[in-house]
Amino acid sequence: MTRPIVGIIGNQYLINDQYPAHAGGTMNSEAVSLVSGCMPLLIPADPRFLSVAELLETCDGFLLTGGRPNVHPEEYGVAATEAHGAFDRARDAIALPLVRACVERGQPFLGICRGYQEVAVAMGSTLHPEIRELPGRMNHRMPPDGTIEEKFALRHKVRFTEGGVFHRLMGAQEVMTNTLHGQGVMQPGKRFVIDGWAPDETPEAAYIKDAPGFTLSVQWHPEWDAANDPVSRPLFTAFGDAVRAWAEARRPLRASA
Repeated sequence: MTRPIVGIIGNQYLINDQYPAHAGGTMNSEAVSLVSGCMPLLIPADPRFLSVAELLETCDGFLLTGGRPNVHPEEYGVAATEAHGAFDRARDAIALPLVRACVERGQPFLGICRGYQEVAVAMGSTLHPEIRELPGRMNHRMPPDGTIEEKFALRHKVRFTEGGVFHRLMGAQEVMTNTLHGQGVMQPGKRFVIDGWAPDETPEAAYIKDAPGFTLSVQWHPEWDAANDPVSRPLFTAFGDAVRAWAEARRPLRASA
């Protein structure tokens, strides 16, 4: 029997400054395969090539990955400035309606970094283009130098709501995470429930209120060393369990189609 399929939302890149490609980090596929126990499938997130409806029928769950491009601020009613950085409007056009459809259907997804921000925006939140410029906030960006191990090293604590979703999942109210982001949630949408914060009060973990399925999202990068990290492993394990439950529930429907 084949494993459930997790669609990994890819990013657009230019190889050698001229060859367009869709790509996703190997560590995302590794976490989905080895920890979630699902089959990773890289999605070229561009409405020219596929539709949200096709994705919902093809995949059992979705991993909304990190990426250098940011969600375009027009998606939350703000004019773009240089501070907002680079964009991927094709990914916006797939990811945002995909999140809303998954919330409505109860289809599982896990949001990571940009994916966390996609979930936030899809559910009516706004973003700040540069968290470190806010009074009292720390620099959450990736260190510019060092090895990849140093860039993904644990850098700050995240505290969860006592008795909340993440507290119960992690078995701890406070954990250590890495941090590699510049933007952050400013005003959360009504259903975007912030359930974890950095020491400087930057929102770091969230879920969707009254959603029938798995909707957890985090601002850090749990895909790094997911098999061994005590915070990453329960997150990807729970995601995999939710994806398997979804796949099992709709297997009879597929068989009768």
